[in-house]
Amino acid sequence: MGPIGPLELGIVLVIVLIIFGPKRLPGLGKQLGSGMREFKEGITGKSDDDDEDDGQPRPQIVAAEGSQEASAAQPAAKDPQSS
Repeated sequence: MGPIGPLELGIVLVIVLIIFGPKRLPGLGKQLGSGMREFKEGITGKSDDDDEDDGQPRPQIVAAEGSQEASAAQPAAKDPQSS
């Protein structure tokens, strides 16, 4: 059982063409591509739309003096993405 050669690949493509027909092949290719993209995004946890640095400044959160004492008593929450 060696690697798939050009002859085997051609036979598989001819069989796929016979089964699905030339009209449905572009749609199948599009569905396969979008499925692979969704799978990749699911594995990496990041899509093409998610940019860490989008060029816009992040808003600064300023805590009041009294809230620092209350937050010191609470343990810090674990970041769910750092696991």
